Amino acid sequence: MKNTALTQVHTQLGAKMVPFAGYNMPVQYTGVNAEHETVRKGVGVFDVSHMGEFILKGENALALIQKVTSNDASKLYDGKVQYSCLPNQDGGIVDDLLVYRIDEKTYMLVVNASNIEKDWNWISKFNTDGVEMKDISDRTSLLAIQGPKAADALQSLTDIDLASMEYYTFKKGTFAGINNVVVSATGYTGAGGFEIYFDNEHAEFIWDEVFKAGEPFGIKPIGLAARDTLRLEMGFCLYGNDIDDTTSPLEAGLGWVTKFSKEFTNSEALQAQKAAGVSQKLVGFEMIDRGIPRHDYAIVDADGNNIGRVTSGTQSPSLQKAIGLGYVKNEFAKEGSEIFILIRDNKIKAKVVKPPFYK
Repeated sequence: MKNTALTQVHTQLGAKMVPFAGYNMPVQYTGVNAEHETVRKGVGVFDVSHMGEFILKGENALALIQKVTSNDASKLYDGKVQYSCLPNQDGGIVDDLLVYRIDEKTYMLVVNASNIEKDWNWISKFNTDGVEMKDISDRTSLLAIQGPKAADALQSLTDIDLASMEYYTFKKGTFAGINNVVVSATGYTGAGGFEIYFDNEHAEFIWDEVFKAGEPFGIKPIGLAARDTLRLEMGFCLYGNDIDDTTSPLEAGLGWVTKFSKEFTNSEALQAQKAAGVSQKLVGFEMIDRGIPRHDYAIVDADGNNIGRVTSGTQSPSLQKAIGLGYVKNEFAKEGSEIFILIRDNKIKAKVVKPPFYK
């Protein structure tokens, strides 16, 4: 089990620690609902240092990224971030990721913790033109400081004007007196805020400075359980649940990051799939009857015929109702469609809604 540079801090704070993607991670501190609300209404800090970071550098860095990712990275400019995915050769997804353009010849890719080695090997396989690749995951810490009060809570720590930063842009600068920190206006909560990348050696110092600066704003540490409820309220996909090696980006509603203006891994097959139409779609749904949907529960029609499966589900802390994502046959994917979730062999009524659930 790997630790992050902050594992000891979480233990001292009394966090409940669990194994996650090969790391010892804080799942909660005071309780999921309270932590969730802190992020929606105030500001909270997640240690997400388990995520992977690769640097791609050289004349052909962009060409390699264009080859392995589905989105069009030629649209990026210095300081811009893009959400994308790595399609495999069988119609599925190797991983979803963020692409950061540092300069014309230098990019940072941020990948899921459980897929670091898999993604590295996959991208390396296509690196036939001498792009310099560096895996900096083990030496990089990452804090996600999320919520409507994040900019105010952090502004005293940096001369970067946080409030004016556009969503999905980043700046490199001084943060808490440490040079070369990447401050990114991104996140996985839909609550606004920043993600901050820096070397492990500064982790405890930066953590302490963030909490001192944020104290007047009620800043709190937040665990992975609330990260999951927050992302689900926004309808954001989680790799391994909602998307994986067997799910097409088009079925998963990721057509918006699948750009056929260029060639990429398996683009021909995906283009053919788009033309023919998909047979199943990832949809959002909310429960009408009482019951909480869970990963891999069957989805059935009124007659009990299997029409799909739940990929993510929870009781939404903000909405006080049960919500979920799941794949259903095309004819049931329309907004307002009545579907049923099989919970302990009982058909529990739900209806298809368009995410985000929380607006």
